[in-house]
Amino acid sequence: MNVRHLSTACVAALALATSACDTAATECGEPLYAGKATDEAWRAMVDVKQRPTDSSRAVTLLSPTEGQVFPAEATPPTFEWSSPLRASLVRPQQGALALQVAPRASRSFTAWLGDLLLPSAHAHLPPFTGDLYWVEISTPGAKCPLAQVLTSDLSWQPDATTWAELGKHPSEDLSVQVMSAYLVQNGVTEGPYRLETPRLFRRSTP
Repeated sequence: MNVRHLSTACVAALALATSACDTAATECGEPLYAGKATDEAWRAMVDVKQRPTDSSRAVTLLSPTEGQVFPAEATPPTFEWSSPLRASLVRPQQGALALQVAPRASRSFTAWLGDLLLPSAHAHLPPFTGDLYWVEISTPGAKCPLAQVLTSDLSWQPDATTWAELGKHPSEDLSVQVMSAYLVQNGVTEGPYRLETPRLFRRSTP
């Protein structure tokens, strides 16, 4: 097989693999974005989401409390958490070269192969470096979350539309799961970490 045919075969294989991965990981749609979070950083989180659950450095949810019930007419509350990743932000300086190399080691094989075979433009936003949080609110057992946000902040207040969507499930258990990770230039270098048990809360019946 000559080089051209080999490249064509590799591109076809890459397209099939990438399509399958993207379909499985993103079928529930993109989250809302808050703070300094970007869609490129979200893709990095998607790449590592299927890793086994590690709660060793998961966030501590401050709000809502377990079993908390929000009145039907309540304004959207603020979900808050603290994070060991934020507490340990002071990291040893590794030098410019190390910062350039670290993200490549954490990238998925398909992303690396895609860059090799199909060079593309760089991200339209500056690569994200810092601690990042993917918050998902779901009904237990549901395939897709009712609401989700990716944020670099330690809190999130749903907008009126999102809160109204959650209000369509009065008196049902709603679960909050937070996946956290530390990224260097859009590459996950620490994590992901998740709550060992999602936090449950409810909205009351109107």
